[in-house]
Amino acid sequence: MRIIIGSDHFGLELKNAIREHLESQGHACDDIGTHTSDPVAYPDIALAAAEDIAAGNHDRGILICGTGIGMAIVANKVPGVLAAQVHDIYTAERARKSNDAQIMTMGSQVIGPGSAKLLVDVWLGCEFAGGRSAPKVERIKAIDERFRRKE
Repeated sequence: MRIIIGSDHFGLELKNAIREHLESQGHACDDIGTHTSDPVAYPDIALAAAEDIAAGNHDRGILICGTGIGMAIVANKVPGVLAAQVHDIYTAERARKSNDAQIMTMGSQVIGPGSAKLLVDVWLGCEFAGGRSAPKVERIKAIDERFRRKE
């Protein structure tokens, strides 16, 4: 599985902990930054990761800012990308099984490293289940297409 990971300055330490955790499990992670504690605008990081996912360069993405909200908002602006803010085991599982989210976002100011690693493991271990959720995800994709045609 090809994973892209990124954060703003608020999420730097948590991003590094998650990247190290994933690498210790044998996953390759492409870290798109930030790499310092200098302030950076999270929309730039989220957009780069989401465009990369939409292009098919990576299978999954993990984005971290202070709350995870801003990263999810930006990533969801990119057609073809489904991003979900994750904050507990249930949302990590449902983000994949029910919503087919390719990107998970988290907040470093609301989730500690131990919990974040567990959530990443749960999320990566799940696949889209389809079933009753498939028509809903197809409707989301149709909305993307409708707005893409207007451009």
